[in-house]
Amino acid sequence: MSEPVKKQMYVSPAPHFVEGISTRFLMCMLILALLPETIYGVMLFGFRALFVVLVSVAGSVVFEAAFQKLTKQNITVSDCSAVVTGLLLALVLPPTVPLWQVLLGDLFAVVVAKGFFGGLGANVWNPALTGRAFLFVSFSAAIGASWLAPGTDAVSAATVLSKLKEGAVGNAGAYLESFLGNTAGCIGETNELLILISFAFLALTQVIDWRAPVTMVGTVALLTFVSGGDVVMALTSGGLLFGATFMATDYATTPVSKAGRAVFGAGCGLLTFLIRRFGGYPEGVMFSILFMNSLSTFLNKLTSRKYGYGKAAKKGAAK
Repeated sequence: MSEPVKKQMYVSPAPHFVEGISTRFLMCMLILALLPETIYGVMLFGFRALFVVLVSVAGSVVFEAAFQKLTKQNITVSDCSAVVTGLLLALVLPPTVPLWQVLLGDLFAVVVAKGFFGGLGANVWNPALTGRAFLFVSFSAAIGASWLAPGTDAVSAATVLSKLKEGAVGNAGAYLESFLGNTAGCIGETNELLILISFAFLALTQVIDWRAPVTMVGTVALLTFVSGGDVVMALTSGGLLFGATFMATDYATTPVSKAGRAVFGAGCGLLTFLIRRFGGYPEGVMFSILFMNSLSTFLNKLTSRKYGYGKAAKKGAAK
């Protein structure tokens, strides 16, 4: 006798729109958009980067399936969300990170940050960034103290953001090098041109909303200009464009309203600038997005439209 089919009920506020787009389709679109950064990262940093990506993706899928099996849930790795989490985590890690630490990051991302909160769509913080934050706090020497120089086996102790923190100013050659990604950094964050192409692809196909990324990057640019900093280097170095495109647009951890997304992005940009400018750590994208993730619920309450209220409702009632 076959087991009864379990029906899923989705609860969300009105209005309700049903479209023929599945989670698997959206995740596959994200994977497609991440492929250029992944391929370039492997070309730039070698097979070490490829091993990090493969181990991270495999670890995320295995840990999610194992957790769902142990907790007697439906195994949903076929929706490819675990693949996206593993790929995103790998691309925001340096290529020199030990592989066993990559697996720990996967475990924390898909089990603690995602599974413990109810799975896909119920998590409060972006799983990949939460996994990276866990690794950064636990193994800061491996995550942010040293970086692999592109095309070599030499370890460089300074990134572009580190040099900017020390007061260095870029020139035309440095701008081009930073924009095209021939610099030390995380596996998928160096080539800003590819990230912009991915952003255009995802925005035009409406996989992501443009408001949070644009306001995040625009806020960093404006504040950097007002403070007398190097705007070009601030935008083309570090994980700003990558985080704005792939992390600040996460469906579950960002506001649902258009106004909320704009405020969310501006908040991420403000915090990123403040950490870069005044903090002891040269990069602030990870912390800014995770902090704003915590405020998403409040932003939804502040910016969501209450149907049946407002000017349109009053006009209808008057008639």
